[in-house]
Formats: sequence, C-alpha cells, structure tokens
Amino acid sequence: MPQRTRTARVCRDCDGFPVVAITTGTRHTDGTRAALRIVCPACQGTGRALSAALARMGR
Repeated sequence: MPQRTRTARVCRDCDGFPVVAITTGTRHTDGTRAALRIVCPACQGTGRALSAALARMGR
C-alpha cells in the first residue's frame, strides 16, 4: 500500500525541471554537441515554488 509523503510545492512554470540543456546545432572538434544551460526564471533553478509569505516579503 503506497504511503503518502509530504511533497514540496513544485514550481508551476517548470514543473520541477528547473534546468534544461538546449543544443545549438553546432558540434565541438571532438564531436560533442554545443549546448546552453537555461535556468527557470521563476524559481531560479530550485524547482520549488516560493511560498506566498516569502513572495510578499520580496525574497
């Protein structure tokens, strides 16, 4: 029987996947692809939503 666990509030903008790698289409000399790491601007890469109290305080 599954147990209920306390889950953190997931960021609704990135759905808990705060950092993504996007390939640019070019390759390095060793054959690997050049990629950009993009961080979610809403949660700043944490993957969790801020509580309303912290958002009001300006954190």
